[in-house]
Amino acid sequence: MLLALYISMRARVAREIGQTTAEYALVILAAAAIAVVLIAWARSSGKLPAFFDNIIDQVAGSAQ
Repeated sequence: MLLALYISMRARVAREIGQTTAEYALVILAAAAIAVVLIAWARSSGKLPAFFDNIIDQVAGSAQ
């Protein structure tokens, strides 16, 4: 009786661990997809080079 309960609980915990791993994988995939979309937009709009030029100008201005 106790052995069957232990085996049942152990199997349930193992399934939940796998489910958590799958959820993390889906969140990481969603974040990567959003990042790809943002990078594609930044490159096509020309905002990315201007952004980095602005940062470099500010750093160079602070150093003087």
